Amino acid sequence: MNDTARAVLVVGSLVAALALVHVPLGDHMYRVYTGTEHSRAERLIYRVIGVRPEVEQSWPVYARSVLAFSAVGVLALFAFQQVQRVLPLHLDDPGTELTPALAWNTAVSFVTNTNWQNYAGESTQGHLVQMAGLAVQNFVSAAVGMAVAVALVRGFARTRAGELGNFWVDLVRGIVRVLLPLAFAGAVVLLIGGVVQNFQLHDQVAQTVTGAAQPIPGGPVASQEAIKELGTNGGGFFNANSAHPFENPSAWTDWVEIFLLLVIACSLPRTFGRMVGSPKQGYAILAVQAVLALTGIALTVFFQLRADGTVPTAIGAATEGVEQRFGVVDSAVFAANTTLTSTGAVNSFHDSYTSLGGMMTMIHMQLGEVAPGGVGSGLYGILVLAVITVFVAGLMVGRTPEYLGKKITPREIELAAAYILVTPLVILVGTALAVAMPGQRASMLAAGPHGLSEVLYAFTSAAANNGSAFGGLSGNTEWFNTALGLAMLFGRFLPIVLVLALAGSLAAQGRTPESVGTLPTHRPQFIGMVAGVTVVLVALTFLPALALGPLAEGIGS
Repeated sequence: MNDTARAVLVVGSLVAALALVHVPLGDHMYRVYTGTEHSRAERLIYRVIGVRPEVEQSWPVYARSVLAFSAVGVLALFAFQQVQRVLPLHLDDPGTELTPALAWNTAVSFVTNTNWQNYAGESTQGHLVQMAGLAVQNFVSAAVGMAVAVALVRGFARTRAGELGNFWVDLVRGIVRVLLPLAFAGAVVLLIGGVVQNFQLHDQVAQTVTGAAQPIPGGPVASQEAIKELGTNGGGFFNANSAHPFENPSAWTDWVEIFLLLVIACSLPRTFGRMVGSPKQGYAILAVQAVLALTGIALTVFFQLRADGTVPTAIGAATEGVEQRFGVVDSAVFAANTTLTSTGAVNSFHDSYTSLGGMMTMIHMQLGEVAPGGVGSGLYGILVLAVITVFVAGLMVGRTPEYLGKKITPREIELAAAYILVTPLVILVGTALAVAMPGQRASMLAAGPHGLSEVLYAFTSAAANNGSAFGGLSGNTEWFNTALGLAMLFGRFLPIVLVLALAGSLAAQGRTPESVGTLPTHRPQFIGMVAGVTVVLVALTFLPALALGPLAEGIGS
C-alpha cells in the first residue's frame, strides 16, 4: 500500500468511526448535563464536599468555583510530588527527586490539562503519584473543560437567566457518567493490544545484545493511557510517550489512541445542538472543525511525505525521529490530531519533522485548538470564533449581529476579543523574553530559525494547553519551568473566566426572533466564514514569528 492510500485509509476509518458515535455519545452528554436526577454515588460525593446540587450559580460564582478547585489541585499535586519518597510505590533512587520548580511546573501542567513534561516519567514519578496524582488530574482537568463549555452553551440556551448551572454538579457528572466509563472501556482495549498494567518497579532486568543490564520499568500504564487520550491530556507514563512500546505497541493501538483523543471533542457539537434546540447548529460547528482538521492533517502528511531537507531528500523520506512500527504517515496523522486537539501526546519526534511539517503542528495549536480542540475547550473556543464571525458579518451589512437569538453587543464582542488576544499575547511575550536572554538561549539545541522554532513551539504548546514538545529545548531549568508554568496558567484560566463572563452576559439577554436580516448560521456560507475568520486571525497574529522560524528554515533548506 502506498503512502497516499495509507493516509486515506487511516483518516477515512477514523472519520467513519467518529461519525458512528457522534449522535449516541453527543445525546448521552446532552442527557448528562440537562438531567435533574442524581445517582446515589453522586449524592454521596455532594454530601462529602458540602455541595447543594439543586442550587445553581451565577457566572462569577461558577468562575470562582473553577479557580478555587484548580488552585487546590495545583497545591495538592505539588505537595504530593514533594513527599512521594516517603510514600508506597516510589522509585527508590535519591537522584530522581523533583526540584520545587519542576514540581510546580508539573502540578500546573496537569491541572491545566496541558501535561507538559520536563521529566522522564519512568525514572522520576513513582507509581502512586502517577496513578493517584497525575491520572486523577487527567480526569478532573478534562471535566473542568467540559463543564465550562456546557456553561457557555447554557448562556446561549437560556433567556433572562442569572445562573449557568452548578459547577460541582457539572464536574462530578462529567467524571462519573462520561469520562470514567469511556476510560475503563478504552483501558481494556489497550490492555488487549499489549499496553502494560502492573505495579512493577525497576527490579526486573533484561540483558541487552551487548551484555549490559537493562532495567525494565512497568506500572499502571493502560489506565493512564486511556484517560490521557480521552481527556485530551497527553502526559505519558514514559518519557517516550506514545512512541514507547509499553504505551503504544502497534499500528492498531495507535489508531485506537487517535480515536480516543477525538471522540468526545467530536461529539460535543451534537450536545451543543441539542441544548440550544437546533441540532443543525451543532452540525454547522462540527463542519467548521472538520474543514480545518482535514486541511491541517492533509498538509501535515503532505509536507512529511515531501521530505524536504538534506537528509530526508537523500533517503527519500522524513523518517528521522519516527518509530518504524508506525511509519511516516501514521506518525504525521498522530501529530496532526494531537496538536489539533489539546492532547500533546507524541508518537514521533516533532523536532525531526520537516520545517513545514513542524510548522503545521504549531499552526494547529495557534488556531486556538478548535478543530476539534480539547475536551470542552475546543467547543467554547469555536463558539467564541462564531461570535466574532457574526459580528464581522453584521458590520458588513450594517445590522446588529445575532447568534442563536442573542444580540452580540459591545460587551459580548469585548469579551470575545479579549479571549482571542490572551493566548497569542502569552505565546509571543514568552517567546520574545526567552530568545532575548542569553542564559535561556543556551537551552536551545539549535541556533538560528530552528532554535526560534523550538522556543516558539514550547510557549505555543504551554499557552494553548497542549503539552507536546518540539524537542531540542532543555526546558528543565528554573526559568523555563517557571515561565512555562505561568504560560499554562494564563493560557487556561484567563480564557475560562472570559468565557464564563460571556456566558453570563448571553444568559441575561432575552430572545431576539429571527427576521429576514438574520444571518443563517447553519449553512455552508457561515461555515466557510467561521473557518476563514479563524485562519485570518492566526495569519495576522503569528505570521511574522512563523516567518522567522519554520518558514525561514524551509526556504533555506
